[in-house]
Amino acid sequence: MTEREKMLAGLAYDPSDAELTAARARAVGLTMRISQEPDDEKRRLLVNTLVRAGDGRAVIMPGFFCDYGANIHLGARAFVNANSVFLDCAEIIIGDDFQCGPGVQLLTPEHPLDATQRRSGLESARPIRLGNDVWIGGGAIILAGVTVGDRVVIGAGSVVTKDVPSDVVVVGNPAKIIKRLPSDGHP
Repeated sequence: MTEREKMLAGLAYDPSDAELTAARARAVGLTMRISQEPDDEKRRLLVNTLVRAGDGRAVIMPGFFCDYGANIHLGARAFVNANSVFLDCAEIIIGDDFQCGPGVQLLTPEHPLDATQRRSGLESARPIRLGNDVWIGGGAIILAGVTVGDRVVIGAGSVVTKDVPSDVVVVGNPAKIIKRLPSDGHP
């Protein structure tokens, strides 16, 4: 297996691999261009080159950073506000009508807890999956391996460490359910 294949399979991989290093350099170049492009339509074209955008109309505001971009799947009508970080060492799959506040972090990489293993330089990653109609408030963090259901609201500054069912509001660190929402999407 290549290091990229190991990474996407959730196995320990070497991020210093030449193929992965080149892919990250490509993403850095594109994210820099996205951040510097004032024209919305030109920025959208760059976004579609960086990530997999379902309807081609995803909006990513300046200040966005990701590791690869190619492992990010955005549903229709996705909006990502300024200064968000999506570390996509594993897939990040996002449903339709996604709303993302500023400074949100989606973090798929994981490092060994054991210091000796960490010094080896190997890491692993687990995917993040977000359902349809998810709204993430500014500064929230979603950790590796988390699945979030449909129509979920994640409060600003929350840290989501475990799966979240559909139709709830979660807040806090670690995030906890504070409210159930109707499944039809209407209050």
